[in-house]
Amino acid sequence: MPEKTPFPDRLAILRAEFVRFYGAPPELAVRAPGRVNLIGEHTDYNDGYVLPIAIDRSVLVASAARRDQTVRLWAVDFDAHVTFSLDDIDHVQVQRWSNYQRGVAVVLKERGFDLPGVDVAFSSDVPIAAGLSSSAAIEVATAVTWQTLVGFALSRPELALLCQRAENSFVGVNCGIMDQFISALGCQNAALLIDCRSLAYRPVSLPEGVVVVVMDTMKQRGLADSAYNTRRAECEEGVRLLGAHLPEITALRDVSVAQFERYADGLPPHVLRRCRHVITENQRVLDGVDALERGDAAAFGRLMDASHRSLRDDYEVSCAELDAMVEAAWAAPGVIGARMTGGGFGGCAVALVEERLTSVFSQQVGRAYEQSTGLTPSLYVTVAEAGADVVHQMLKGQTARRSW
Repeated sequence: MPEKTPFPDRLAILRAEFVRFYGAPPELAVRAPGRVNLIGEHTDYNDGYVLPIAIDRSVLVASAARRDQTVRLWAVDFDAHVTFSLDDIDHVQVQRWSNYQRGVAVVLKERGFDLPGVDVAFSSDVPIAAGLSSSAAIEVATAVTWQTLVGFALSRPELALLCQRAENSFVGVNCGIMDQFISALGCQNAALLIDCRSLAYRPVSLPEGVVVVVMDTMKQRGLADSAYNTRRAECEEGVRLLGAHLPEITALRDVSVAQFERYADGLPPHVLRRCRHVITENQRVLDGVDALERGDAAAFGRLMDASHRSLRDDYEVSCAELDAMVEAAWAAPGVIGARMTGGGFGGCAVALVEERLTSVFSQQVGRAYEQSTGLTPSLYVTVAEAGADVVHQMLKGQTARRSW
């Protein structure tokens, strides 16, 4: 991945770019992190369990309120800008990157909030289409921006749900709640166990002496154009068919491994495989949290490995590049466990690694992956960060949270 620019430098650069583009300084700056999921893939939209961390890569949004209903967006990284009215918000095919902010505006207005127009400049060091949830970070940062400018009451779980609705109903990706939730509510120095049905959550610390390594295959993935929505439909079909035997279930979350094994033979082969992944993955998350809380990193690593095999063979969302990266990680010194992460079909894998062997692990994985695929990967150690926050505020009656 590109070398990480220190956060104060990113903030100063964005302020200068805002002034250059709009001719006046911003009132507000908001940060929202990307995420990497340690275990629990494709379980969130099945009402299941996930264990992500918010990473030290983020979207930064600088803004100033307007007196009209005009929204002006400037994507600094793309050197692209777009203008629309809050009175007439359309989904667009040109400059599609703006649909995330448009969707957030739509759901906030539907909730009854009176939004002002706004001038926005934003930038990100979350790699796009790498499976680290750059889209959710944009949505959450946009929602926190309007909430801060207007001052309306909205809890962070509610804000995450609205951002998920924006991506589902406006952008057109039937994602679950995990990405928006961890970006809004991430916990410093800990993963977050999230129950995607009740939205109950709690921090789970990682064992000492281990680090999280994100491994970018450099194969981009387009979630809306992938088989993501198809997989969700297949899971829903599984619930319908299993419901003939288990009428109380409303999602795959409600099916135990034992129940699935009892009734699996009645499912079409492809639906059986999809359901098996989700049901066993939910159990792996719970077993993984138990392993971490008793300090058994090796047991957690074995569950990560099993998760990848399930995603590869049963859910069929891996690809040659992800498999090559994970296999290189499995063979490298210091590895505790490794798996693909995110929606699949490209993007990133994640590994838990002994901290003392991080350097040799990264070097060996990088060489092996490049020899296997011809692609030069990007690997970096990440830490668990807090969720979205206001990093600068100069609104009327307020003082700056941080200096520019």
